Amino acid sequence: MRPDRTYVTYLVETPILLEDAAEAIAGEQSTGTFVAVPGETEDVRARFRARVESVTPLGDSPTPSLSGARPSADGAHRRGEVVVSYPVASMGTNLPTLVSTVAGNLYELRELSGLRLLDIEFADDFREAYAGPAYGVEGTREGAGVPDGPIVGTIVKPSVGLSPEQTADLTRELAQAGIDFIKDDELQANGPHSLLRDRVAAVMEVINDHADRTGKRVMYAFNVTDDIEAMLRHHDVVCDAGGSCAMVSLNSVGLAGVTALARHARVPVHAHRNGWGMYTRHPLLGMDFRFYQKLWRLAGVDHIHVNALDNKFCEPNDSVVESIRACLTPMWGGYGVMPVVSSGQWGGQAPETYKRAATTDLMYLAGGGIMAHPGGPAAGVVAIRQAWDAAVSDVDLHEHARTHPELRQSIEKFGGTR
Repeated sequence: MRPDRTYVTYLVETPILLEDAAEAIAGEQSTGTFVAVPGETEDVRARFRARVESVTPLGDSPTPSLSGARPSADGAHRRGEVVVSYPVASMGTNLPTLVSTVAGNLYELRELSGLRLLDIEFADDFREAYAGPAYGVEGTREGAGVPDGPIVGTIVKPSVGLSPEQTADLTRELAQAGIDFIKDDELQANGPHSLLRDRVAAVMEVINDHADRTGKRVMYAFNVTDDIEAMLRHHDVVCDAGGSCAMVSLNSVGLAGVTALARHARVPVHAHRNGWGMYTRHPLLGMDFRFYQKLWRLAGVDHIHVNALDNKFCEPNDSVVESIRACLTPMWGGYGVMPVVSSGQWGGQAPETYKRAATTDLMYLAGGGIMAHPGGPAAGVVAIRQAWDAAVSDVDLHEHARTHPELRQSIEKFGGTR
């Protein structure tokens, strides 16, 4: 691979020859258009045109996955992996323009009846332009005071409706329970019933008091999602009050907004991917998480949501495991980002999560699995730690529960819910 080119892998379905579809992708997203133009000289093509690097057939489909494509002359819709490279000379190190280049109008081409972005390898110049995560796994562990094992956390529930004072009361209960991490729900940012400045003041009073008394400073991710200028002001409010994390909704704010926040941030940036389903739910449309998470790592997020095993959504377990591994696979030898496992979790998913992901470098967030524990939130936190102890020690969960009542209660409460 040449260091001055970005390489993108696509899953393609097309009613025409795969090679012709690949050339249509390369032309449409660089120097070409639907008809030859005088300005597309050989010199321009040599310097700026995208280039098809490889085409790997994957078989045919008798029907198109998406509507609007050209009719197939022989009834076949050919599938394959296509790798196209793009010269850094055509876009510079402009991350939003890179997305316009490697995706852009491709999803609308009539030459395609399916398209999915699978992976990307950035030109080396992007490493110089974007510093990536400032904290990542190591910095987050230090900030949360959790040197090893999963960072156990939860989400403020109900998602909306609590006043700043009620949120602070819940934070006090969770801090006393021994929680490592708490986050606002993605729906609660700067709503009129819980203005961020008021919520930060109330919650941080509790967290600071708890830290003074116990030495344990709970990491709280305040949702600063907003217009860019407002978002940066919200971040400063969090930091000025002694806060240790800022949360942002990636798909709402966009790459430019997240990059601005990350470059401004004095605390880890917790990235929520709400809306992710619109990019990934159809197997021949959108993008894989392998591609998606690399954009946000480059932009500078420190944690990113990956869903969870046996989750409440539609994502299968294999996909979740691949997402965890993708986050922990280095880019340029670094740019580490912490995967956030969250969605319908209790201790019961810990053994399989550890067995398949083979890591404790993750955040393990449970809402109802902590809040609804029969022994209360403190017992809920203890039960999750006990489940992870069993998982890491390769001890059967039910056997471990014989001598750990909090885990036993958790199994009795949640064991039949999945």
